[in-house]
Amino acid sequence: MKLYIYDHCPFCVRARMIFGLRGLAAEEIVLANDDEATPVGMIGAKQVPILQKPDGSYMGESLDIVRYVDGLAGKGRLKEEIRPQVQAWLDKTGSYINKLVQPRMVQIGLPEFAAQSAVDYFVHKKEADIGSFTGNLAKTGEYLHTLHTDLAGLERQVAGRHHLNGAGLGMEDIHVFPLLRNLTVVRGLVLPPELRAYADNMAAAAGVPLYTDRAV
Repeated sequence: MKLYIYDHCPFCVRARMIFGLRGLAAEEIVLANDDEATPVGMIGAKQVPILQKPDGSYMGESLDIVRYVDGLAGKGRLKEEIRPQVQAWLDKTGSYINKLVQPRMVQIGLPEFAAQSAVDYFVHKKEADIGSFTGNLAKTGEYLHTLHTDLAGLERQVAGRHHLNGAGLGMEDIHVFPLLRNLTVVRGLVLPPELRAYADNMAAAAGVPLYTDRAV
């Protein structure tokens, strides 16, 4: 199987996670961020991740891929429940996480941004959603203050350092880890101890490294 991704994309991390966590192999192919023709030719839309299945057909939508691969693995199924407190955290932080993360992703040498045209494409698209990258970078301290309070709240929901719910792999992990992983690109981020241990353990188990050593 082949998995078409961007390294920075949290939805792609979901798909990458399930392969690593279930011990299945996939060839990861990183698309240039300004390559519209390839994904549109596969699934009719400029979005990733895209899975090329063994029969050669293509599948989009990260959670569809997660559930499909989880079924192939034959190792039990992910727990679907997302606790209300965790969903509330996802909803709240979703309003500002990109303002911290996206302006930094074009600065750390990711393969999808190898060409300046890909950087320009990304900046143009994302600034339309979150505002000026420069302006958001200037507000890092403000965003981090809010985030650290929210992370303390999430830490109270950590029931286990290997699975967020403490009972086994679940959709909570698939939703939360990609955001924690991307936040490690922010210099000055301080993950509470239980969340840090969880992020480190999940990164190792899933085979998706954190950005800590490249934080800006």
